[in-house]
Amino acid sequence: MTLDDQLRTALGEPARVELAAGPIEYHAMGEGRPVVALHGLALHAGFWRKVVPELAATFRCITPTLPLGAHRLAMPDGADLSPPGLARLIADLLAALDLDDVVILANDTGGALAQILVTEHPERIGGLVLTPCDAFDNFLPCQFRHLQLAARVPGSVAGVRQFLRLGAARRSPLGFGLLTKHGIPDEVTASYVAPLSDAGVRRDLATVLRGIDSQHTARAAEKLGGFSRPALVAWATEDKVFPLAHGRRLAQLLGDARFELVDDSRTYIPEDQPDALVRLVRDHFGGQTPSFTH
Repeated sequence: MTLDDQLRTALGEPARVELAAGPIEYHAMGEGRPVVALHGLALHAGFWRKVVPELAATFRCITPTLPLGAHRLAMPDGADLSPPGLARLIADLLAALDLDDVVILANDTGGALAQILVTEHPERIGGLVLTPCDAFDNFLPCQFRHLQLAARVPGSVAGVRQFLRLGAARRSPLGFGLLTKHGIPDEVTASYVAPLSDAGVRRDLATVLRGIDSQHTARAAEKLGGFSRPALVAWATEDKVFPLAHGRRLAQLLGDARFELVDDSRTYIPEDQPDALVRLVRDHFGGQTPSFTH
């Protein structure tokens, strides 16, 4: 079975929607209250392949592939791929799919976008789950800021792609090595890098990297107290990139939040401890009675 076949089985059939910013691919599986899962930089919807099959027994799981460097459909030249622009794109996706009372589930860069989303476009959102992610002054984390410098040099993203074509490079701290404790199959990480063969995708990634700035997460943090819907902050005890103190602080700022620790995991809890994450989401949101209007 190919990886694409595995992802269809895990996430549901792929679909495509045309938004004002450009085309977005997504998968949908399950019935019930919608959960929209947001991945991080240089990842695609397959990042959630271990979480969705279990979560879809309770929720309708929507996993979009955001234009963060592992997307197959390049955005139009000039698309707004700044953090606020990407948050607006996600809001447009929720509207295009006519989703209400949505639980946003986010990790890594997706968590930064989720914070902007719930503070700027909260209309369709009924809950929030933040796992280790960019926040406050940690956007991007120092371990990956070299990517922002590289994005300002013409042709450098192509060089990054050549480097990451090597499995050992993807497993290294310069690839995904700092973000997962138990590793990711080379076949999966290779699929994250493969779309960078397209010049438009490389342009999109460079645009995203150049637009990242901690002013956006700092501004969102100032407004998080105004988000009154239920929230869950689940942080990894062994994270090497996103400080535990930031997870606790996010939970304190959110109006109605629960904080949980996940052991034996680094940043990528959906990779290292997917079952623990599923249990936490089900426990916190599975028994709620939706009472949502917008």
